Amino acid sequence: MITDVLAEAKDKMSKAVEVAKDDFGSVRTGRANPALFQKVLVDYYGSPTPLGQLASLQNPEARTLIVTPYDKTALKEIEKALVNVPNLSANVGNDGEMVRVTLPELTQDRRKEFVKIVRGKGEEAKVALRNIRRSAKDGLDALKSDTGEDELSRAEKELEAITKVHVDAIDEALKRKEIELLEV
Repeated sequence: MITDVLAEAKDKMSKAVEVAKDDFGSVRTGRANPALFQKVLVDYYGSPTPLGQLASLQNPEARTLIVTPYDKTALKEIEKALVNVPNLSANVGNDGEMVRVTLPELTQDRRKEFVKIVRGKGEEAKVALRNIRRSAKDGLDALKSDTGEDELSRAEKELEAITKVHVDAIDEALKRKEIELLEV
């Protein structure tokens, strides 16, 4: 029972770390990266659909991304969704066949702003880890009557160690992203 609670907590924490890394990838650096736009939701026939399902994304140049829709009728909606992406301030143009997104050069102030955004995302990920830890601790406490104090104490220490490993993984990913953002 204790091993089940710990295994579930470890699995959920690993997923939370992966989500955090994906979120970090969605914050742009000096290059146009198709991952920036994968989660952009486009109103496609009344339902929000991820851009990656509606179009192919290519970046022929460092600061340019070309979005070619599979369905040309979605072109206007794709363009509108890209214009409304927060924290992007990109130049979006539609030539009737595809949408060209040109990202502006990042200033030092803008880079620092992106670092703040990434730190906020990192803190959100750590809160998610703490919530998973709390849930697992409640699960362990529910097993108190079935197990001994020593086993429960060891399990709680193991839970803390698992949490620390995952928090360290988020911190490391955050540090790498900050270096990447501040690199000119």
